[in-house]
Amino acid sequence: MRMRDLIVTENSTLDGVIDATGNWFSAADDAEADQSDVVAALREQSEAADAVVFGWVTFEEMRGYWPKQTDDTTGVAHYLNRVAKYVFSSTMRDPEWEHTTVLRGALRDEIRALKSKPGKDIVTTGSITLVHGLIAAGLVDEYRLFVYPVVLGRGERLFADATEIPTLRLVETRPFRSGIVLLRYRPT
Repeated sequence: MRMRDLIVTENSTLDGVIDATGNWFSAADDAEADQSDVVAALREQSEAADAVVFGWVTFEEMRGYWPKQTDDTTGVAHYLNRVAKYVFSSTMRDPEWEHTTVLRGALRDEIRALKSKPGKDIVTTGSITLVHGLIAAGLVDEYRLFVYPVVLGRGERLFADATEIPTLRLVETRPFRSGIVLLRYRPT
């Protein structure tokens, strides 16, 4: 049986910032720009994954926003409301979001257990602290970076500690009409 892949999907600036402070990723949301190609790519990824893993901060932000979206045309709200969600937290009792399991064990053990279960890909997004832990533990099977044509010069970066960066192989480059580029990498 094939192990499930753990996919890190992040929005990133050209200089590698993934911290969403200041909502810099709205720079590509020009009202005139056709975003249908980006939406199609996100749907493609959603169809290939049946689980999402969050750190508790990102989970709280997502839970406070997506379940309330009734007019979302991207499909993200529908996907997140029905998919299996896992959140790492030592204090959360009731996640208050359907299809959510609280993970309390060691990161490596919990992720390996999820990867060994039958199913599709497992995705994580945002969750900077969690993602840094996944990288350091060598648990990431693929990185999907939606790179926005923005340079910030400051903020949290995906690869914050150069000693933990795996050797990566580019497996796909996909430009979008908005100027965003999807870069997919897999560790070698």
